[in-house]
Amino acid sequence: MSETKKIIVYGTPWCGDTRRSRKVFEENNIDYEWININNDSQAEAFVKETNHGFRSVPTIIFPDGSILVEPKDEILIEKLIDTGFIFR
Repeated sequence: MSETKKIIVYGTPWCGDTRRSRKVFEENNIDYEWININNDSQAEAFVKETNHGFRSVPTIIFPDGSILVEPKDEILIEKLIDTGFIFR
């Protein structure tokens, strides 16, 4: 798989929203890159910059450059369908 086709998930292991979003990816067998912002200061800075100074997680970056922040499962699934990661 090309790196440009990968979804990037910035989050923390203790965050319920992050765990829930990761579960959606795993249940649908979608490959993604996981970045724990607790262990990566550059990633944390990126999340804060993207979210107007807040550590809002998960922050999910799609290959088309679009971003979802703390999405409900329904919104995430809709985006995954729209971007061709899930076929229904």
